Amino acid sequence: MKIGCFSVICARKKKRTVYMEYNKLISVSGMSGLFELLTSKSDGAIARSLENNTTQFISSRAHQFSHLESIEVFTTHDNVFLAEIFIEMGKSKEKLPDEKDPKATQAYFKKVYPKMDFERVYPSDMKKMVKWFAQLQKAGVEPVLPADEDVEEEKA
Repeated sequence: MKIGCFSVICARKKKRTVYMEYNKLISVSGMSGLFELLTSKSDGAIARSLENNTTQFISSRAHQFSHLESIEVFTTHDNVFLAEIFIEMGKSKEKLPDEKDPKATQAYFKKVYPKMDFERVYPSDMKKMVKWFAQLQKAGVEPVLPADEDVEEEKA
């Protein structure tokens, strides 16, 4: 019995760089973390998790979706977009606090964004902001204010 020899050439797949846009990111009620909205359907959406990079269908009957670009934060004056808080967090040299420590989180925001209304912004909201900002940094997503996007589109 004769066994023939053969060679196998394996081509490595190149990792595809995926660029996420801030305006496509959503928060989903009842689910942890942020998601990139890939497509929407009449009964829900297909989204990719920033935490574990899994793609899944999310039913609109069981969950509510909030675009990050539309979320506002209470301040002592006018409300500001969440992106403005994220931009200030990125400029700050302060280390991100442990999201499980509400006192450290509040002290962090008092240094980074002192105009925040700490009576109306709950510790759980600040915890989410820290967690979401860490996810944005890990994914390499730059927060953009909605007005900035309109200006960029006019230039193109």
